[in-house]
Amino acid sequence: MESFIEVPPDCDFPLENLPWGVFKARTGAIGDSPEVHVGVALGQHVISATTLHVAGYLRDLPEADTRVFAKGRLNELMAAGRPAWRAARATLQRLLSSSEGELRDQPELLARVVHKQEDVEMLLPARIGDYTDFYASRQHATNVGAMFRGLANALNPNWLHLPVGYHGRASSIIPAGASVRRPWGQVMPANASAPVFSPSSQVDFELEVAAFVGPGNALGEPITVAGAWDHVFGLVLMNDWSARDIQKWEYVPLGPFNGKNWATQISPWVVTLEALEPFRCSPPPQIDPEVLPYLREALPYTYDVELTVDITPAGYDRATTVTRSNLKHLYWTFSQMIAHHTAGGCNLRPGDLLGSGTISGEEPGSRGCLLELTHAGRDEVVLESGTAGVAGGDGGGGGVASETPGVRRRYLEDGDEVALRGWCGGEDQRRRIGFGLCNGKLLKCRT
Repeated sequence: MESFIEVPPDCDFPLENLPWGVFKARTGAIGDSPEVHVGVALGQHVISATTLHVAGYLRDLPEADTRVFAKGRLNELMAAGRPAWRAARATLQRLLSSSEGELRDQPELLARVVHKQEDVEMLLPARIGDYTDFYASRQHATNVGAMFRGLANALNPNWLHLPVGYHGRASSIIPAGASVRRPWGQVMPANASAPVFSPSSQVDFELEVAAFVGPGNALGEPITVAGAWDHVFGLVLMNDWSARDIQKWEYVPLGPFNGKNWATQISPWVVTLEALEPFRCSPPPQIDPEVLPYLREALPYTYDVELTVDITPAGYDRATTVTRSNLKHLYWTFSQMIAHHTAGGCNLRPGDLLGSGTISGEEPGSRGCLLELTHAGRDEVVLESGTAGVAGGDGGGGGVASETPGVRRRYLEDGDEVALRGWCGGEDQRRRIGFGLCNGKLLKCRT
């Protein structure tokens, strides 16, 4: 499938992808009003579905509100359901195809529809009403449990029977590219008899994938596991920034609170399940024990999404890949998460966000957070050497450039940058379907 708009080799966003996002011009308005646009990514460009809609396209989507692209958010499209999503995708692929001249041969409209990525600012893709984070990786749960309870008691008794989750804060979800502040909180220092209020010294990343809810369900009406995937609009990368020392002291008995509510970061482009369909695969087996009938899937599936995390230490210009994992490692699928979340009648709404929890694999290099990679700070991660003195601002740096033998980390330090990436394919002549970048920088705490 080829487009008349150039798509570089191994680009995350070929015509087969077309992930949805929300953007605005960096300077001034783009094309037709409103200022905030709904659109898709193609190659190194963004395509304004809002402008196309104003021009008369994308008007007859099944079950869709007539102003679905006019409100500067994806919630209305999410609510419309899969027939509308497929129709919009098919129309855009046709208009952008190299074999179709309808858009290509209208230069004035084309100039208002197609924009360079560097000319726009990506925003959160939806108004996120509620956010739930799960704990769906067996390897992650086992690794963390073994650190604190021993390998024999690593998994709590309920873990293999239900997808454990907790309700997070939608208000502190931010888009990729934003910086976050090291949080203050109550911690219990080692060998102390009383807690103190101080900046966290154990700030961590968490490699996650999150699902945006499409059509919701009525209060009191559960979603069945068989139909749950139809309630998923698409997937994004997610970094659930965590303060481990705050979390450790507060989490008994009700779970995370201030250790995790200060920042959660997502990638701006929502990759649809239609784009991921060629990469469908089987999840880990759930045989011993077998799950209860309401969580039992006739043909369970997930997606083969490669995931990486890079850290660029403060004051340096070279990133190190510290984690390589995969979405398919998750023990619990998003369909099971949705079925369990709604089993008691909880209603989900378009734009709600469901996080997977940290995604870790079997190998040491596939652990999805520094807590695991450093064994709760006992060990160190060695980052590649680079040129010092190139970073500035709150992160420090700015001195004379020099080569260094390497930088060591137990947890993140002020000025460190974290970048998550995810993609499918790119090999065996299959087009790469990517998620773009979920990146953020840790700034020093407020004084």
